[in-house]
Amino acid sequence: MQLVLATHNAHKVEELRDILGPALDGIQLIGYDGPEPVEDGDTFEANALIKARAAAVHTGLPAIADDSGISVDALGGAPGIHSARYAGTRIDADNVALLLTNLAGETNRAAQFRCAAALVLPNGFEHTELGVWPGTVLDQPVGANGFGYDPVFKPAGYSVSSAELAPDEKNAVSHRQRAFAAIMPVVRKQLLG
Repeated sequence: MQLVLATHNAHKVEELRDILGPALDGIQLIGYDGPEPVEDGDTFEANALIKARAAAVHTGLPAIADDSGISVDALGGAPGIHSARYAGTRIDADNVALLLTNLAGETNRAAQFRCAAALVLPNGFEHTELGVWPGTVLDQPVGANGFGYDPVFKPAGYSVSSAELAPDEKNAVSHRQRAFAAIMPVVRKQLLG
């Protein structure tokens, strides 16, 4: 049984293959090379569904997708669904710099990485799950692993940024892992019976 991973983000493809690993037993995860849809939803779940629907329609196969980002309490949940294009450049370092500028002098640094995972089948079945990874925003970037806001996100219960965690450590506890761990039983039931 084939399952399309609806993303063009190479980092996410690598991360999701690592995260899903044994849960994919009997399911072949394949890449997506179709058009990128306009992500105009107002929630992570809505945008994940938009991507999964586009991939399912384009390929005629079951598709999974995610939409994720960082939500900062002191900024009213921003950058939220706009995380990847927060600074207008789609460059991670620019997004991080703007986030730190907007938090200058702020003592409440509570934040959460959020990930919505969506499954869409060609027959119209749809399902989403949300994974949340709480933490705080650091004053400056630290660490060389990961991508996006990882260098400034310190997960709750850790003394290091998520960019200082080894990839397997991060993949075991991240927002993406939590969302996909929640959706994989549904994926397996729908695809394998």
